[in-house]
This record gives sequence, structure tokens and C-alpha cells, in this order.
Amino acid sequence: MIEKKQIAENERTVLVGVVQKDQTDQQVREYLDELAFLAETAGAEAVKRFTQKLAHPDSKTFVGKGKLEEIKEYISGRNINLVIFDDELTGSQITNIEKALGVKTIDRSDLILDIFARRAKTAQAKTQVELAQYQYLLPRLKGMWKHLERQGGGIGTRGPGETEIETDRRIVKEKIALLRKRLSEIDKQSFTQRKDRGEFIRVALVGYTNVGKSTIMNLLSKSEVFAENKLFATLDTTTRKVVFDTTPFLLSDTVGFIRKLPHHLVESFKSTLDEVREADILLHVVDLSHPQYEDQFNVVNKTLQELKVTEKPMITIFNKLDQYEKNTFDDWLEPEVKTQILEELRERWENSTLGNCVFISAVERRNLEGLRATILSKVRKLYRERYPYKTEFFGSFEQQDEGQE
Repeated sequence: MIEKKQIAENERTVLVGVVQKDQTDQQVREYLDELAFLAETAGAEAVKRFTQKLAHPDSKTFVGKGKLEEIKEYISGRNINLVIFDDELTGSQITNIEKALGVKTIDRSDLILDIFARRAKTAQAKTQVELAQYQYLLPRLKGMWKHLERQGGGIGTRGPGETEIETDRRIVKEKIALLRKRLSEIDKQSFTQRKDRGEFIRVALVGYTNVGKSTIMNLLSKSEVFAENKLFATLDTTTRKVVFDTTPFLLSDTVGFIRKLPHHLVESFKSTLDEVREADILLHVVDLSHPQYEDQFNVVNKTLQELKVTEKPMITIFNKLDQYEKNTFDDWLEPEVKTQILEELRERWENSTLGNCVFISAVERRNLEGLRATILSKVRKLYRERYPYKTEFFGSFEQQDEGQE
């Protein structure tokens, strides 16, 4: 079994980030803001942040010796038992840092894996997370080696000439192979289930984590999908049949994206992302109230490019309009000025998305009818193109839809 560095509730931690040559101070501050939110989601409290400008991270301790001493001096006597680095660390770096500081040390990937492990509910999600954990561990075994617990220890567990580290590496590789096989079997079952859904148009919600996808899913499908103001509230894909004005389609909620999402995690969640690949229409949800919403928008688009799905019809949903207004508008601002600012914002994004965007507040249920009408128009258009014989889904509304387009 992997010795997991699980984060305890109310654990006090410090965050560490490095400003590398291709980054700005502002970018690293934003990354650490997100890291603090990740820590909070895992149940920890971030009490202090440390940053250092380096052309290249130190190969032994990631940060310089002076910065490490500064961190050690700060955590001494302050009941801080965890240090989280914003970038991936090697096994030897983790070992060296823990030796120098005397406290548990993890990196961003380990933190995300911890959250995913807590959130996984289904057999598929649990298998995906476990596979990602072993893939994370394998290249770090040599540097942070601690003998793995295993059943059947002793005679027969070690091959000829194997050292203990080699034995553990073989055990991890065998476990990865077993989990991949198990996941492949689950994927086949999921693929069969997706094939059995018939000739329905399929719509998938995508977006950065914590932008309100699950809330929108609940409103559009009138279902109860778990939603809360934490990162990665949803791991498993949820699919519901939705009917707008006699026109049915399938709506799926998917796992949220994030900056620096570990590659092995993306690989492990390939089957979940298949819902995105196989969707006919994508609803890209954006948290308009977030200070870095444009960066998040670009992160998601980059991930969609990697999945080769950017040619699909897409509607960009700018959510949390109420919070955006609260953050942007002062009480003394004239109503006409507020209206002008919102109009300019809409015009800018309508030009950028070729008119395929909607501004809503899911919490206040503002402009949900506009969102439904936009989705319905796209769905009916695809039904007409792909299944012209399914006239019961669009026949009496065809003229109206063409007028909208």
C-alpha cells in the first residue's frame, strides 16, 4: 500500500512558490491564491506564504538554502506541521526538504491527489485516483524510498538479485498494470452504456473547477448533483436526460480543469474526459466574478485543444454575473454607467465567441430562459442535420429556430 501523506482537518500549513524566469510576481501570487484554496478544500489552513525568484529551481531543495532557513525559522514553535510547494517536487527534493524542516512536505500534485481521493465515490473514480497515485509515486520511489507494506512478505516476494527498492518498484509497476486493466474493463462498461443512450444529442458542461457547472446542471436538468464552493466538488460524470419544449437531449457534468493539473491525473481520468470527446455540444462555463477569469478561460481552451474538441459547437456561459457586479460596481456608480459597462463586456465577448455566449447568474436564476433558448437552438439545429427523420423533436419549431439563427 502507498504511504499517503493525507492532510488532516484544520492542519496548519505554509505555502511555497518560486518565481521562475518566464513568470511574473503577480502570476505566482495568483497561483498561491489557488493553492491556498486547494489547501482549504483539503481541510488545511494556509497561515503564511513564501516566494523566491530563481532562474532555475534548486535540484536538491527546490528553493535556496537561505529561503529554506527562513521557512524553518518561521515554522519553529508555531504548530505548523505541513509545507506545500506549488510545483512538482522530486522524491529526493521532498526527502531533503523534510529533513531540513522537520515537517511533512508535499507538492501541488500530491495535494490535488489528496482532494481527489476524498472526493472519489464510484468504483471508476476510486480506481482512477489510485492509478494516478501510483503513477505519481513510481518516479519518486528512489528519492523518498520507504519500504512499502505488502502482504506475503518474506520468502518468494523478491526476485533473484533484487534489492528492496527494486522489489518495491516492481510491486508498484504491477499495481499500475492491474489498475489499468481494471479501469479498461470499467471503461468498456461505460462505453457500452454511452452507446445504449440512443440517437440523442449529447451536451457536456466543461470549465475550470468551481465555476458553477454542477449548479447549472441542477437548474437545467432539475436534478440533485452535489455542488459546493470548493474545488473539484464533482469527479464522476453525471448524465441526465433533459427536455426543452418537447426536444430531448443528454446533459453531462464533468470534472473541472485547473492550472498545472498533473499529466498522470489527466491520463487516469481519460474515461471521464471521453464524455467531452463524445459530446455534440460543449457548454464552457466561466466564473465571470473571478479576478483571473480570462486566464481560467484560456486554461480550459488549451485543455480542450489537447483533447482535440475545439471544432465542436460551443456556448460560453459567463456565470456569477451577480457576484461580478458586486465586485465591480461601487454604490455611487450611476445606473447608466453600469449598463454601459455590462453592454461593452457583452459586446466584447460576443465578438470573441462569434455570438455564442450567454451571461447568467445561476444562484439568482438570472437569464436562465436566455440560456435555455440558446441551448435549444443549437440542439435542434444538430437534430435537423443528423437525424432529419426525428421531426417530433423540432418540426413545429423549425421556422422559429431558423428565425433565431
